[in-house]
Amino acid sequence: MNQKVRREYPAANIPPRYTGWVSATTTFGVDMTDPEPIRFLDDEGRYAPSATAAEFANELEGLDLDDLKQWYRDMAAVRAFDTECTHLQRQGQLALWAPSVGQEGGQVGIAHAASAEDHLFPTYREHTVAYVRGVDLVGIAGQFRGVTHGGWDVTDPSNGNCHLYTLVLGAQAQHAGGFAMGQVLDAKRKAGSDSLAPGEAGVPTDAATIVFYGDGTTSEGDVSESMVFASSFQSPLLHVMQNNSWAISVPVARQSRTPIYRRALGFGLRAVQIDGNDPLAGYAVAKRFLAEAKAGNGPGYIEALTYRMGAHTTSDDPTRYRESDELESWRRRDPIVRFEGYLRERGVGDDFFAEAAQQADAIAKQAREGILTMPEPGHDAMFAHVYSEPHPLMDEQLEWLEDYEAAMNEGGQA
Repeated sequence: MNQKVRREYPAANIPPRYTGWVSATTTFGVDMTDPEPIRFLDDEGRYAPSATAAEFANELEGLDLDDLKQWYRDMAAVRAFDTECTHLQRQGQLALWAPSVGQEGGQVGIAHAASAEDHLFPTYREHTVAYVRGVDLVGIAGQFRGVTHGGWDVTDPSNGNCHLYTLVLGAQAQHAGGFAMGQVLDAKRKAGSDSLAPGEAGVPTDAATIVFYGDGTTSEGDVSESMVFASSFQSPLLHVMQNNSWAISVPVARQSRTPIYRRALGFGLRAVQIDGNDPLAGYAVAKRFLAEAKAGNGPGYIEALTYRMGAHTTSDDPTRYRESDELESWRRRDPIVRFEGYLRERGVGDDFFAEAAQQADAIAKQAREGILTMPEPGHDAMFAHVYSEPHPLMDEQLEWLEDYEAAMNEGGQA
Protein backbone atom coordinates (compact mmCIF):
# COMPACT_ATOMS: atom_id res chain seq x y z
CA MET A 1 0.00 0.00 0.00
CA ASN A 2 1.29 3.47 -0.83
CA GLN A 3 2.51 5.49 2.12
CA LYS A 4 1.95 9.21 2.51
CA VAL A 5 5.26 11.08 2.64
CA ARG A 6 6.23 14.70 2.96
CA ARG A 7 8.68 15.82 0.29
CA GLU A 8 11.10 18.51 1.43
CA TYR A 9 12.73 21.04 -0.87
CA PRO A 10 15.61 23.40 0.00
CA ALA A 11 14.42 26.94 0.62
CA ALA A 12 16.87 28.32 -1.93
CA ASN A 13 15.33 26.33 -4.76
CA ILE A 14 12.19 27.36 -6.59
CA PRO A 15 9.12 26.22 -4.64
CA PRO A 16 8.06 22.59 -4.96
CA ARG A 17 6.24 21.74 -8.13
CA TYR A 18 3.96 19.45 -6.18
CA THR A 19 3.12 21.20 -2.94
CA GLY A 20 1.67 19.53 0.12
CA TRP A 21 1.12 15.84 0.71
CA VAL A 22 1.63 13.54 -2.25
CA SER A 23 1.42 9.81 -2.63
CA ALA A 24 4.67 7.86 -2.93
CA THR A 25 4.27 5.74 -6.06
CA THR A 26 6.24 2.59 -6.80
CA THR A 27 8.95 3.27 -9.41
CA PHE A 28 9.52 -0.39 -10.40
CA GLY A 29 13.27 0.20 -10.42
CA VAL A 30 13.12 3.00 -13.01
CA ASP A 31 15.28 6.07 -12.34
CA MET A 32 12.70 8.73 -11.49
CA THR A 33 15.20 11.53 -10.83
CA ASP A 34 14.27 14.68 -12.70
CA PRO A 35 16.85 17.19 -13.96
CA GLU A 36 16.83 20.59 -12.33
CA PRO A 37 14.37 22.89 -14.12
CA ILE A 38 16.16 25.08 -16.65
CA ARG A 39 16.78 28.61 -15.40
CA PHE A 40 19.22 31.43 -16.03
CA LEU A 41 18.22 33.76 -13.19
CA ASP A 42 18.15 33.00 -9.48
CA ASP A 43 15.32 34.13 -7.25
CA GLU A 44 16.77 37.64 -6.87
CA GLY A 45 17.40 38.09 -10.58
CA ARG A 46 21.14 37.42 -10.57
CA TYR A 47 22.48 35.64 -13.63
CA ALA A 48 23.18 32.18 -12.22
CA PRO A 49 22.36 29.51 -14.82
CA SER A 50 21.47 26.01 -13.72
CA ALA A 51 23.60 23.17 -15.05
CA THR A 52 20.66 22.21 -17.25
CA ALA A 53 20.69 25.64 -18.92
CA ALA A 54 24.15 25.24 -20.45
CA GLU A 55 23.00 23.64 -23.70
CA PHE A 56 20.52 26.49 -24.31
CA ALA A 57 22.79 29.43 -23.40
CA ASN A 58 23.78 30.24 -26.98
CA GLU A 59 20.13 31.02 -27.79
CA LEU A 60 20.52 34.21 -25.74
CA GLU A 61 23.47 35.53 -27.73
CA GLY A 62 21.40 37.61 -30.13
CA LEU A 63 19.65 39.57 -27.37
CA ASP A 64 20.77 43.08 -26.48
CA LEU A 65 19.85 45.29 -23.55
CA ASP A 66 17.18 47.13 -25.52
CA ASP A 67 15.42 43.81 -26.18
CA LEU A 68 15.42 42.97 -22.49
CA LYS A 69 14.15 46.40 -21.52
CA GLN A 70 11.24 45.92 -23.93
CA TRP A 71 10.40 42.63 -22.26
CA TYR A 72 10.19 44.47 -18.95
CA ARG A 73 7.91 47.13 -20.46
CA ASP A 74 5.67 44.40 -21.86
CA MET A 75 5.33 42.69 -18.49
CA ALA A 76 4.74 45.95 -16.63
CA ALA A 77 2.07 47.06 -19.10
CA VAL A 78 0.19 43.76 -18.92
CA ARG A 79 0.40 43.69 -15.12
CA ALA A 80 -1.16 47.17 -14.95
CA PHE A 81 -3.84 46.21 -17.48
CA ASP A 82 -4.51 42.97 -15.62
CA THR A 83 -5.03 44.84 -12.34
CA GLU A 84 -7.31 47.35 -14.06
CA CYS A 85 -9.47 44.57 -15.49
CA THR A 86 -9.89 43.01 -12.05
CA HIS A 87 -11.11 46.40 -10.81
CA LEU A 88 -13.48 46.71 -13.75
CA GLN A 89 -14.99 43.32 -13.04
CA ARG A 90 -15.55 44.26 -9.40
CA GLN A 91 -17.29 47.40 -10.63
CA GLY A 92 -19.63 45.38 -12.84
CA GLN A 93 -18.01 46.42 -16.12
CA LEU A 94 -16.70 42.95 -17.00
CA ALA A 95 -18.67 39.75 -16.58
CA LEU A 96 -15.54 37.87 -15.58
CA TRP A 97 -11.77 38.24 -15.61
CA ALA A 98 -8.95 35.67 -15.61
CA PRO A 99 -5.87 37.26 -13.98
CA SER A 100 -2.38 36.31 -15.15
CA VAL A 101 -0.46 38.01 -12.32
CA GLY A 102 2.69 36.01 -11.63
CA GLN A 103 2.78 34.23 -14.99
CA GLU A 104 4.15 37.05 -17.14
CA GLY A 105 7.78 35.88 -17.08
CA GLY A 106 7.63 32.68 -19.10
CA GLN A 107 5.01 34.17 -21.39
CA VAL A 108 7.07 37.19 -22.39
CA GLY A 109 10.13 35.10 -23.17
CA ILE A 110 8.26 32.49 -25.20
CA ALA A 111 6.25 35.08 -27.11
CA HIS A 112 9.41 36.94 -28.13
CA ALA A 113 11.07 33.66 -29.16
CA ALA A 114 8.36 33.02 -31.75
CA SER A 115 8.93 34.27 -35.29
CA ALA A 116 6.48 36.57 -37.04
CA GLU A 117 5.21 33.71 -39.22
CA ASP A 118 4.52 31.35 -36.30
CA HIS A 119 0.96 30.82 -35.06
CA LEU A 120 -0.01 30.88 -31.38
CA PHE A 121 -3.10 29.30 -29.81
CA PRO A 122 -3.73 30.64 -26.30
CA THR A 123 -6.12 29.63 -23.58
CA TYR A 124 -7.69 32.55 -21.63
CA ARG A 125 -4.77 33.69 -19.47
CA GLU A 126 -2.09 34.49 -22.05
CA HIS A 127 -2.47 38.27 -21.84
CA THR A 128 1.27 38.86 -22.15
CA VAL A 129 1.53 36.55 -25.16
CA ALA A 130 -1.33 38.32 -26.94
CA TYR A 131 0.07 41.77 -26.12
CA VAL A 132 3.55 40.91 -27.39
CA ARG A 133 2.09 39.60 -30.63
CA GLY A 134 0.29 42.91 -31.19
CA VAL A 135 -3.27 42.26 -29.99
CA ASP A 136 -4.97 45.39 -28.64
CA LEU A 137 -5.57 45.12 -24.89
CA VAL A 138 -9.11 46.38 -25.36
CA GLY A 139 -9.75 43.48 -27.72
CA ILE A 140 -8.54 41.05 -25.07
CA ALA A 141 -11.08 42.42 -22.60
CA GLY A 142 -13.93 42.50 -25.11
CA GLN A 143 -14.76 38.84 -24.70
CA PHE A 144 -14.93 39.25 -20.92
CA ARG A 145 -17.22 42.26 -21.33
CA GLY A 146 -19.57 40.20 -23.48
CA VAL A 147 -19.54 42.47 -26.53
CA THR A 148 -17.71 40.18 -28.93
CA HIS A 149 -17.64 36.51 -29.86
CA GLY A 150 -13.86 36.55 -30.12
CA GLY A 151 -12.07 39.80 -29.47
CA TRP A 152 -9.88 40.39 -32.51
CA ASP A 153 -9.47 39.51 -36.17
CA VAL A 154 -7.03 36.62 -36.40
CA THR A 155 -6.47 37.30 -40.10
CA ASP A 156 -5.28 40.86 -39.43
CA PRO A 157 -1.46 40.80 -39.64
CA SER A 158 -1.25 43.36 -36.82
CA ASN A 159 -2.45 40.65 -34.40
CA GLY A 160 0.64 38.56 -35.02
CA ASN A 161 -1.05 35.23 -35.85
CA CYS A 162 -2.38 35.08 -32.30
CA HIS A 163 -5.55 33.03 -32.38
CA LEU A 164 -8.58 33.67 -30.19
CA TYR A 165 -8.80 32.83 -26.51
CA THR A 166 -10.30 29.42 -25.82
CA LEU A 167 -12.55 28.96 -22.80
CA VAL A 168 -13.24 25.28 -23.49
CA LEU A 169 -10.36 23.49 -21.77
CA GLY A 170 -8.09 21.62 -24.15
CA ALA A 171 -9.91 22.57 -27.35
CA GLN A 172 -7.02 24.76 -28.47
CA ALA A 173 -4.66 21.77 -28.32
CA GLN A 174 -6.71 20.14 -31.06
CA HIS A 175 -6.94 23.37 -33.04
CA ALA A 176 -3.19 23.87 -32.85
CA GLY A 177 -2.55 20.22 -33.68
CA GLY A 178 -4.61 20.49 -36.83
CA PHE A 179 -3.00 23.77 -37.82
CA ALA A 180 0.50 22.32 -37.38
CA MET A 181 -0.52 19.35 -39.50
CA GLY A 182 -1.56 21.82 -42.18
CA GLN A 183 1.93 23.31 -42.03
CA VAL A 184 3.36 19.84 -42.65
CA LEU A 185 1.04 19.22 -45.61
CA ASP A 186 1.86 22.63 -47.12
CA ALA A 187 5.58 21.86 -46.87
CA LYS A 188 5.12 18.43 -48.45
CA ARG A 189 3.12 19.82 -51.35
CA LYS A 190 5.76 22.49 -51.87
CA ALA A 191 8.35 19.71 -52.08
CA GLY A 192 6.16 17.71 -54.48
CA SER A 193 5.27 14.97 -52.01
CA ASP A 194 2.00 13.70 -50.61
CA SER A 195 3.43 10.85 -48.55
CA LEU A 196 2.26 10.30 -44.98
CA ALA A 197 3.92 6.93 -44.49
CA PRO A 198 4.14 5.68 -40.90
CA GLY A 199 7.49 6.35 -39.26
CA GLU A 200 8.84 8.61 -41.97
CA ALA A 201 11.06 11.54 -41.05
CA GLY A 202 9.64 14.99 -40.53
CA VAL A 203 9.76 17.69 -43.17
CA PRO A 204 11.12 21.25 -42.75
CA THR A 205 8.41 23.89 -42.55
CA ASP A 206 8.36 27.67 -42.94
CA ALA A 207 6.59 28.20 -39.61
CA ALA A 208 5.66 26.50 -36.36
CA THR A 209 2.65 26.48 -34.02
CA ILE A 210 2.56 27.02 -30.27
CA VAL A 211 -0.31 26.00 -27.99
CA PHE A 212 -0.65 27.23 -24.41
CA TYR A 213 -2.59 25.69 -21.54
CA GLY A 214 -2.41 25.05 -17.81
CA ASP A 215 -1.83 22.02 -15.62
CA GLY A 216 -5.56 21.40 -15.15
CA THR A 217 -6.04 21.08 -18.90
CA THR A 218 -3.60 18.17 -19.04
CA SER A 219 -6.39 16.00 -17.60
CA GLU A 220 -8.39 16.61 -20.77
CA GLY A 221 -8.08 13.99 -23.49
CA ASP A 222 -7.67 16.69 -26.16
CA VAL A 223 -4.12 17.37 -24.97
CA SER A 224 -3.04 13.74 -25.20
CA GLU A 225 -4.65 13.37 -28.61
CA SER A 226 -2.83 16.46 -29.83
CA MET A 227 0.51 15.02 -28.69
CA VAL A 228 -0.17 11.67 -30.35
CA PHE A 229 -1.01 13.39 -33.63
CA ALA A 230 2.00 15.73 -33.50
CA SER A 231 4.41 12.91 -32.72
CA SER A 232 2.98 10.54 -35.33
CA PHE A 233 3.32 13.08 -38.13
CA GLN A 234 6.32 15.01 -36.73
CA SER A 235 4.42 18.29 -37.02
CA PRO A 236 6.01 21.59 -35.96
CA LEU A 237 4.01 21.96 -32.75
CA LEU A 238 5.26 23.25 -29.41
CA HIS A 239 3.14 22.58 -26.33
CA VAL A 240 3.62 25.14 -23.55
CA MET A 241 2.06 23.92 -20.32
CA GLN A 242 2.05 26.57 -17.62
CA ASN A 243 2.03 24.64 -14.37
CA ASN A 244 0.75 27.26 -11.95
CA SER A 245 0.17 24.65 -9.20
CA TRP A 246 -3.63 24.87 -9.09
CA ALA A 247 -6.48 23.89 -11.42
CA ILE A 248 -8.97 26.21 -9.75
CA SER A 249 -8.98 24.52 -6.31
CA VAL A 250 -7.40 21.22 -7.37
CA PRO A 251 -3.66 21.02 -6.58
CA VAL A 252 -1.30 19.67 -9.18
CA ALA A 253 -0.49 16.75 -6.87
CA ARG A 254 -4.03 15.54 -7.53
CA GLN A 255 -3.62 16.04 -11.28
CA SER A 256 -0.46 13.98 -11.62
CA ARG A 257 1.76 11.77 -9.46
CA THR A 258 4.75 12.54 -11.65
CA PRO A 259 6.05 15.74 -13.23
CA ILE A 260 3.75 16.41 -16.15
CA TYR A 261 6.50 16.88 -18.74
CA ARG A 262 7.13 13.13 -18.46
CA ARG A 263 3.82 12.48 -20.18
CA ALA A 264 5.13 14.24 -23.28
CA LEU A 265 8.28 12.11 -23.23
CA GLY A 266 6.04 9.06 -23.36
CA PHE A 267 4.38 10.39 -26.51
CA GLY A 268 7.76 10.93 -28.16
CA LEU A 269 8.06 14.72 -27.77
CA ARG A 270 11.27 16.41 -26.62
CA ALA A 271 10.23 17.76 -23.24
CA VAL A 272 11.76 19.74 -20.39
CA GLN A 273 10.83 21.67 -17.28
CA ILE A 274 11.79 25.31 -17.03
CA ASP A 275 11.56 27.93 -14.33
CA GLY A 276 8.42 29.57 -15.65
CA ASN A 277 9.14 32.85 -13.87
CA ASP A 278 12.44 33.30 -15.72
CA PRO A 279 11.94 35.11 -19.05
CA LEU A 280 15.39 34.07 -20.27
CA ALA A 281 14.61 30.39 -19.74
CA GLY A 282 11.30 30.70 -21.60
CA TYR A 283 12.99 32.46 -24.51
CA ALA A 284 16.00 30.18 -24.85
CA VAL A 285 14.15 26.87 -24.67
CA ALA A 286 11.27 28.00 -26.88
CA LYS A 287 13.63 29.37 -29.49
CA ARG A 288 15.54 26.09 -29.62
CA PHE A 289 12.43 23.91 -29.70
CA LEU A 290 10.80 26.04 -32.40
CA ALA A 291 13.92 25.82 -34.53
CA GLU A 292 13.97 22.04 -34.12
CA ALA A 293 10.29 21.81 -35.01
CA LYS A 294 10.70 23.91 -38.16
CA ALA A 295 13.72 21.85 -39.19
CA GLY A 296 11.46 18.78 -39.33
CA ASN A 297 12.77 17.29 -36.10
CA GLY A 298 9.39 16.93 -34.45
CA PRO A 299 7.27 18.55 -31.74
CA GLY A 300 8.34 19.82 -28.32
CA TYR A 301 6.91 20.33 -24.87
CA ILE A 302 7.74 22.88 -22.18
CA GLU A 303 6.47 22.54 -18.62
CA ALA A 304 6.84 26.05 -17.21
CA LEU A 305 6.81 25.96 -13.41
CA THR A 306 5.08 29.13 -12.28
CA TYR A 307 2.34 30.27 -9.92
CA ARG A 308 -1.03 31.93 -10.22
CA MET A 309 -0.70 34.64 -7.58
CA GLY A 310 -4.28 35.76 -7.96
CA ALA A 311 -7.59 33.97 -8.28
CA HIS A 312 -8.33 31.46 -11.02
CA THR A 313 -10.93 33.96 -12.18
CA THR A 314 -12.72 36.76 -10.38
CA SER A 315 -15.45 34.27 -9.41
CA ASP A 316 -12.91 32.32 -7.35
CA ASP A 317 -11.66 32.78 -3.76
CA PRO A 318 -8.21 31.13 -3.52
CA THR A 319 -7.96 31.76 0.24
CA ARG A 320 -10.40 28.88 0.70
CA TYR A 321 -8.02 26.24 -0.62
CA ARG A 322 -4.40 27.41 -0.40
CA GLU A 323 -2.20 28.67 2.40
CA SER A 324 -0.88 32.21 2.65
CA ASP A 325 2.71 31.07 3.19
CA GLU A 326 2.64 29.29 -0.17
CA LEU A 327 1.53 32.49 -1.86
CA GLU A 328 4.20 34.53 -0.10
CA SER A 329 6.93 32.11 -1.14
CA TRP A 330 6.00 32.76 -4.76
CA ARG A 331 5.60 36.51 -4.29
CA ARG A 332 9.31 36.57 -3.50
CA ARG A 333 9.84 35.19 -6.99
CA ASP A 334 7.60 37.66 -8.79
CA PRO A 335 8.86 37.56 -12.41
CA ILE A 336 8.71 41.34 -12.85
CA VAL A 337 10.61 42.11 -9.64
CA ARG A 338 13.06 39.38 -10.47
CA PHE A 339 13.68 40.69 -13.99
CA GLU A 340 14.11 44.19 -12.62
CA GLY A 341 16.90 42.82 -10.43
CA TYR A 342 18.57 41.34 -13.50
CA LEU A 343 18.31 44.58 -15.49
CA ARG A 344 19.74 46.56 -12.59
CA GLU A 345 22.62 44.10 -12.49
CA ARG A 346 23.13 44.94 -16.17
CA GLY A 347 23.34 48.65 -15.33
CA VAL A 348 19.78 49.84 -15.95
CA GLY A 349 18.93 52.69 -13.57
CA ASP A 350 15.96 54.23 -11.78
CA ASP A 351 14.95 56.49 -14.65
CA PHE A 352 14.05 53.56 -16.88
CA PHE A 353 11.89 51.84 -14.26
CA ALA A 354 10.09 55.08 -13.41
CA GLU A 355 9.40 55.66 -17.11
CA ALA A 356 8.21 52.06 -17.56
CA ALA A 357 5.83 52.41 -14.60
CA GLN A 358 4.39 55.64 -16.00
CA GLN A 359 3.98 54.09 -19.43
CA ALA A 360 2.26 51.02 -17.97
CA ASP A 361 -0.13 53.19 -15.98
CA ALA A 362 -1.01 55.23 -19.08
CA ILE A 363 -1.58 52.05 -21.13
CA ALA A 364 -3.89 50.64 -18.44
CA LYS A 365 -5.88 53.88 -18.22
CA GLN A 366 -6.22 54.04 -21.98
CA ALA A 367 -7.42 50.44 -22.03
CA ARG A 368 -9.96 51.22 -19.32
CA GLU A 369 -11.43 54.04 -21.37
CA GLY A 370 -11.52 51.85 -24.44
CA ILE A 371 -13.28 49.04 -22.58
CA LEU A 372 -15.92 51.32 -21.12
CA THR A 373 -16.73 52.79 -24.54
CA MET A 374 -16.81 49.55 -26.53
CA PRO A 375 -19.95 49.54 -28.69
CA GLU A 376 -22.53 46.86 -28.09
CA PRO A 377 -22.95 44.56 -31.08
CA GLY A 378 -26.16 44.47 -33.07
CA HIS A 379 -28.30 41.36 -32.79
CA ASP A 380 -27.28 40.32 -36.31
CA ALA A 381 -23.73 39.67 -35.06
CA MET A 382 -24.75 36.32 -33.60
CA PHE A 383 -25.64 35.08 -37.09
CA ALA A 384 -22.80 36.65 -39.07
CA HIS A 385 -20.03 34.16 -38.40
CA VAL A 386 -21.78 30.82 -37.95
CA TYR A 387 -20.86 29.92 -41.54
CA SER A 388 -17.95 31.20 -43.60
CA GLU A 389 -20.34 32.25 -46.36
CA PRO A 390 -23.90 33.66 -46.29
CA HIS A 391 -26.38 30.92 -45.46
CA PRO A 392 -30.17 30.86 -46.03
CA LEU A 393 -30.85 29.31 -42.62
CA MET A 394 -29.08 32.21 -40.90
CA ASP A 395 -31.02 34.69 -43.04
CA GLU A 396 -34.26 32.99 -42.04
CA GLN A 397 -33.40 33.07 -38.32
CA LEU A 398 -32.31 36.72 -38.46
CA GLU A 399 -35.56 37.66 -40.20
CA TRP A 400 -37.54 35.80 -37.52
CA LEU A 401 -35.72 37.64 -34.73
CA GLU A 402 -36.26 41.03 -36.36
CA ASP A 403 -39.99 40.32 -36.80
CA TYR A 404 -40.24 39.14 -33.20
CA GLU A 405 -38.55 42.24 -31.79
CA ALA A 406 -40.65 44.51 -34.02
CA ALA A 407 -43.80 42.86 -32.70
CA MET A 408 -42.62 43.30 -29.13
CA ASN A 409 -41.92 46.98 -29.74
CA GLU A 410 -45.31 47.54 -31.29
CA GLY A 411 -46.93 45.99 -28.25
CA GLY A 412 -44.97 48.23 -25.89
CA GLN A 413 -43.21 45.27 -24.30
CA ALA A 414 -39.64 46.16 -25.22
